[in-house]
Amino acid sequence: MHGDVAAMHGDVAATVGSESVFVAEVDAREQALRKGVSAHALPRSGTSEARQLRRWITQVLVAERVVAAEAGALRVHDDNAPSEADLLPDEVARLEIGSVAASTLSESVGRAVFKCVTAAVRISDGDVRDYHARNPFRFARRLVVAGGWQGESQRTSTGADFDEVRPVVAAHLLAAARRRAYRRWLDARCAEVVVLGQGYEHPGDPRQPDNTHRH
Repeated sequence: MHGDVAAMHGDVAATVGSESVFVAEVDAREQALRKGVSAHALPRSGTSEARQLRRWITQVLVAERVVAAEAGALRVHDDNAPSEADLLPDEVARLEIGSVAASTLSESVGRAVFKCVTAAVRISDGDVRDYHARNPFRFARRLVVAGGWQGESQRTSTGADFDEVRPVVAAHLLAAARRRAYRRWLDARCAEVVVLGQGYEHPGDPRQPDNTHRH
């Protein structure tokens, strides 16, 4: 972005291609978080943990810019985008994809990009069979039988027939594979076009002073 425009907005935290992400944008997103329902869980301003939070916010902002740019390049439309619950049905799914990638799926345009870039992901029947063999009770039906201490009912499960659970297992594995593919795609695109400013490095960058993870 041109210098006079940058001057109007203040310092730059990162660039995404030719676009700038300004420190003021990081400030605004942090302030919104500190006014939200999870404000009590956020670190106190000025601490190392708070600086790490701002680095994470920067990661979210640049990822959102990358996805928005890719939506235009891919000419995707969010009219038929899947719902957030479809892509991230539970906390496990959110942990699998990572908090930054998950944040891009809060908007329909991000979910439309997800649908586009993961459309070619496939899993084999062998993958499904192997998973079921390792986890025969994963999608087993729960049976309730009488008995137990003081007459309370007991719940037992029985291993499911493969043909019976094949569609469920396949859908489970395909959804997980698509989340992995999207995260790899997003990481790769960010690595190609994003430049982070000093003080706004990736939270896990071992070269920045607030990274406390040491080996």
